[in-house]
Amino acid sequence: MEHASPPTGRPPDVVVLTGADPPPGMAAAERLARVRYVREPGLAEALASADAVFMWDFLSGALAGAWPDGGGPRWVHIASAGVDRLLFPALVDGDAVVTNSRGIFDEPIAEYVLGLVLAFAKDLPGTVRLQGERRWRHRETERITGARALVVGTGPIGRAIGRRLAAAGLRVSGAGRTARAADPDLGTVHPAERLHDALAEADYVVLAAPLTPATHHMIGAAALDRMKPTARLVNVGRGRLVDEDALVAALRDGRIAGAALDVFADEPLPPSSPFWDLPQVIVSPHMSGDAVGWRDELVRLFTDNLARFTAGRPLRNVVDKRIGHLVPDVPGVPAGTGGSTGAPPGAPATHAHPRGRG
Repeated sequence: MEHASPPTGRPPDVVVLTGADPPPGMAAAERLARVRYVREPGLAEALASADAVFMWDFLSGALAGAWPDGGGPRWVHIASAGVDRLLFPALVDGDAVVTNSRGIFDEPIAEYVLGLVLAFAKDLPGTVRLQGERRWRHRETERITGARALVVGTGPIGRAIGRRLAAAGLRVSGAGRTARAADPDLGTVHPAERLHDALAEADYVVLAAPLTPATHHMIGAAALDRMKPTARLVNVGRGRLVDEDALVAALRDGRIAGAALDVFADEPLPPSSPFWDLPQVIVSPHMSGDAVGWRDELVRLFTDNLARFTAGRPLRNVVDKRIGHLVPDVPGVPAGTGGSTGAPPGAPATHAHPRGRG
């Protein structure tokens, strides 16, 4: 189902779960619908008469507890690429259509990943540290041209990463549910059962997959042991894709050379986390896709979908609630290989970690 039936004879009633700040630039949406802005304590009452929900607070898990018994709004849109906090049984089993914010974050995340690869290869963190210490210490750096990058996750974000890294001269491959020999963006795509073999060949392993039961802790001790001691891990996907204790141990033992982590199992990252102090780790606060203007783009996407909803037209970015992914629309890519943030190696998804970008 690509559309949700709008109410007849009146503008739709739209509830916006705002969090700390309301979304900017909602005037156009307010001309299309009756829009009510609520915080978590008022969500249940507001949903009782709502036709649609805009989950602007994409990190909130309140929708499950507030969902009306026996039904609910016809349409739920989230200001993120991931949808895991929306996929509770009552919503999955009901008639509501779920849409996400695919497409806003793909290129910014790809640029960020390229920046991290360059930071490692050219030791930019070391340069900044030495400058702060007023120390002149010459070093040699690494080339990225010809280095091997494995992108785990073959959805829009993973594809954008693959294109960006290939343009910079890296040899790119992918890992997803379906093996392919000549993917237009990722070259060779390795299937789930060959993930560990693919890890052994990579200089950079980039995680851009959603969180599912199959991908939870996909990078654990066994996977880390297959990586090169010179390899770096970059995670812009979901924190729980990685067994963080196993990663800390591998970094401390020198079994891999470094990690750049934009997502974590618990966020904000606690001050007690060992990741803050490991010199070969780059920590960033879940920001890789949040380029200037991203909030406005999220609102424009929602408003476009609201216009479609009001007119009874098909919605953009409809998520298959049973697997937690969009129906793929990448030319030349078989159905079932794409997703809100990439098809993971493993079984069909039921969850995908929420993100203000994907």
